[in-house]
Amino acid sequence: MPFNPFASFSGPWDPSHRFETSWLLPPAVLAAFRAVFSIYIFTTLLFIIGWDCSHSSLGGCAEAGDEFSYFTVLTYWGLAFYFAVAAVHTASYAHSGFALLDRFPRSLQYLHSLFYSTITVFPFVVTAVYWGKLYAGPWFPAVYDAWRNVSQHAMNSGLALFEIIMTRTTPQPWIHIVGLILLLALYLGLAYITRATKGFYVYSFLDPAQKGGSGLIAAYVFGIAVGCAIVFAIVQGLIWVRRWVTETKLNKDGKFANADRQAADIEMVQPNKP
Repeated sequence: MPFNPFASFSGPWDPSHRFETSWLLPPAVLAAFRAVFSIYIFTTLLFIIGWDCSHSSLGGCAEAGDEFSYFTVLTYWGLAFYFAVAAVHTASYAHSGFALLDRFPRSLQYLHSLFYSTITVFPFVVTAVYWGKLYAGPWFPAVYDAWRNVSQHAMNSGLALFEIIMTRTTPQPWIHIVGLILLLALYLGLAYITRATKGFYVYSFLDPAQKGGSGLIAAYVFGIAVGCAIVFAIVQGLIWVRRWVTETKLNKDGKFANADRQAADIEMVQPNKP
C-alpha cells in the first residue's frame, strides 16, 4: 500500500471522539484536568509578567515584553491555550455527546490535530535544550526562580506526557513533521528580529560572534530540527504503545459520554480512524 501522510484524516473526523476521551478518565474528569492545567499555566505566565514589571531594574514592563521572544515562553503559552481549548471541547462532549470540535470546518480540525502535535513535541525539545545546554547550575537560590524554571522547563513535559498517556489519541499524520520544522524556522526568524530590534540574542548559541561562528549556529539549528523530528517519532511510538496496551491488552476502549451511544460501535467498524 502506498504511503499516505494524510491517512489518519480519510473518512469522518474523529468518529469515536479520541481527542475528547480517555481510556481511564470519564470525559467530565478529563475536561476538569485540562481546565486546571490551563488555569495553572495562565496563572504562572501572568504572575511572571506581573513580577517582571514590579521588579524590573529598568522600570516598567520592558523586560516582561522581552519574554515573548523566548521559545520556552511561547510554547508555554501554547500549552495554556491548548488545554483551555481542549477543556472546552471535552466539556461540550461530556455534556451532549458531541464535541464543539465536531462542528468546526475540516481545516480547523486539521489544525487542532497539528496543535496537539506541537504541545506533545515542543515541550520535550524545550526541556532537553534548557537542561542539556542552557542550565549550568548551581540550583536557583531564590524560590521564585526555582518555581519559574521548574514550571516552564520541567512541568511542561509532564503535561505533554499527560496528553500522550491519558487520552485516546492515535498517532498523528507524519506530515506534521513539516509543520513542526516550519514553526521552528519561523521562530528562528523571530529570534533574529529580536536581535535587530531589541539588541540581544534570546539564546547565546545564536550569536555568530561566539566561538565557532555561523558554522556552529548552523549545527545547533540543524541539530534542534533533527531532534524535533526524533521526538515526534518517539511520541508517535508512545501513542502506539499506549493504544496497544490499553485497547488490545487491557480491553479498555475508552470512557464515553452518557449521551454518546455510537462511539464504540463506530470504532469497531472503522478501527483505523482517529
